[in-house]
Amino acid sequence: MVSADLARDVVGIIGNVISFFLFMSPVPTFIQIWKNKSVEQFSAAPYLATLINCAVWVLYGLPFVHPKSTLVWTINGTGTAIEIAYLLIFLMYSDKKRRLKVLLIVLVEVIFIAALTILVLTLVHTTKKRTAVIGIVAIVFNIMMYASPLSVMKLVITTKSVEYMPFYISLASFANGVAWSAYALIKFDPFILFPNGMGTLFAVAQLLLYAVYYRSTQRQIAARQAQGEVGLAEVVVNGNSNKTGSSRKGHGSRG
Repeated sequence: MVSADLARDVVGIIGNVISFFLFMSPVPTFIQIWKNKSVEQFSAAPYLATLINCAVWVLYGLPFVHPKSTLVWTINGTGTAIEIAYLLIFLMYSDKKRRLKVLLIVLVEVIFIAALTILVLTLVHTTKKRTAVIGIVAIVFNIMMYASPLSVMKLVITTKSVEYMPFYISLASFANGVAWSAYALIKFDPFILFPNGMGTLFAVAQLLLYAVYYRSTQRQIAARQAQGEVGLAEVVVNGNSNKTGSSRKGHGSRG
């Protein structure tokens, strides 16, 4: 019979793999920024939000906060490194004003994580209480990140088009939520279960919207092509919309 620990580790490894691919999903955006030598209208907000989110989850998974959570801090540590790389590229090709703004936000995030770590280590003296404190903070950041999927879903309903809601990222977000929810259920962890359970529900809603509006999207694309117009997806890729810049990082709740 498979032990709970082994099952949890297997599910956690699967979650790590899926989360890694989600972290890598903005790579085409940054290839475009690199080639164009400009961030154009892309926003740093999703990468800043994911950075602080990952940093909090790294803290949550450390042995002195929540023991036996190696697979939590490994993937979120990887995510932290990836987001730093994205932000370095963003800073490299930003104008002075935007660069200063991003640097200030990063500084605030670093100070926040440092202060949270010091306070937890000095004022909270058991791993159970530390888990609760950091877990609540992590959930708050995850809930804040759900604003992005909600705005995209609203846009889909308004325009009856799923051009700006990539199917495979929605599917990966669903798989990610299921994997980390299962991880949390094997050895009950409400702080991992709550945000990833919500993430799973949001992903299901996105997939349902995709099914509902797929045909109308194809009709819109065909009509534009017949008229020789540029599609919305092409406009986004060319950096004339903020939607790609803020695109799919909102799925980033990681266990």
